[in-house]
Amino acid sequence: MSGGVDSSVAAALLKEDGYSVSGLFMKVWDERYDREDIAISACYGPEGKDIEDAKKVAQILGIELYIVDLVKEYRDIVLSYFKKEYLSGRTPNPCVVCNRFLKFGLLLDRFIETEKKRFDLFATGHYAIVEYERKKGRYILKKGRDKAKEQSYFLFLLTQQQLSRAAFPLGSLTKKEVRSIARRLKLPVSGKEESQDFIAGGKGCILGDNTGDIVDKEGNILGRYSGFFTIGQRKGLGIARGKPLYVMEIDRKTKRMVVGEKKDVYKKEFIVEGLNWVSVEGIDGQVRADVRVRYKHSGAKATIYPVDKKDEARVVFDQPQWAITPGQAAVFYDGEVLLGGGFIKNVYG
Repeated sequence: MSGGVDSSVAAALLKEDGYSVSGLFMKVWDERYDREDIAISACYGPEGKDIEDAKKVAQILGIELYIVDLVKEYRDIVLSYFKKEYLSGRTPNPCVVCNRFLKFGLLLDRFIETEKKRFDLFATGHYAIVEYERKKGRYILKKGRDKAKEQSYFLFLLTQQQLSRAAFPLGSLTKKEVRSIARRLKLPVSGKEESQDFIAGGKGCILGDNTGDIVDKEGNILGRYSGFFTIGQRKGLGIARGKPLYVMEIDRKTKRMVVGEKKDVYKKEFIVEGLNWVSVEGIDGQVRADVRVRYKHSGAKATIYPVDKKDEARVVFDQPQWAITPGQAAVFYDGEVLLGGGFIKNVYG
């Protein structure tokens, strides 16, 4: 229970269905980063208000709420990954790593260790669906019903063991329906807004200053940048050349950021590493799938080819796609079913 409307309604629905429910709040914010001007509308930010909201909801529902301290683990695993990826010129996806190793992993281990309690299912407010397919003998992960909100993308790293005890009560609901349920139950978080950013106070809070040269495809220096950018970004470059320019490539070693025209940001092929197969055991030959290269990407038809390394694959889109970004997650779907995914390693034309 994060103190938001989704996890609150998930707990309420389980309670209505007759489950014996307890809530877990995963404490991860390092209070050393507290500042008076810091924004709290972030996934990683000050947690005082969220803890208060989670406690209020737990009291209304008549359930226990446990606060599990994973500040150090979050710093050592998620933030270190985030920092390493960004400083190497890649764009990380911290939510994917957090789900696999903390939320569905260390959080539960720490709860069992400290409270000496067991559980049958671990439920979250994710908009996704998990089912067991007897013919395959595997747990299948599917898209949530609300296509504008569905979050299976962020869960592609989960293991079969983790999925075996996972429950997603909101999978068949829309966000509008969830807020309606919260209002019906008079939960104080019914109108609470969602976090818009990853880090309260901006990336510089964790990464420090970041400056370097902006260059064109020929290596000519066009200006200087300050801050953190990602592939395909146009805003904030601070240069004018008579036509829109977009980030094509980021080289952290030379601290150079390459920019080009819009057409230069479209790519068709990439290598994915760190593969995790979810609804299938793996692939022996080429496979057709819908591939998403970021959360807001609607997905596009592609062919996935196995390579010599078992944890890598080559993905070729039928048509070039916008801003395929090293470090981001590439997730494969067969209709509503999430087959698996990995992290984008190298991008080609």
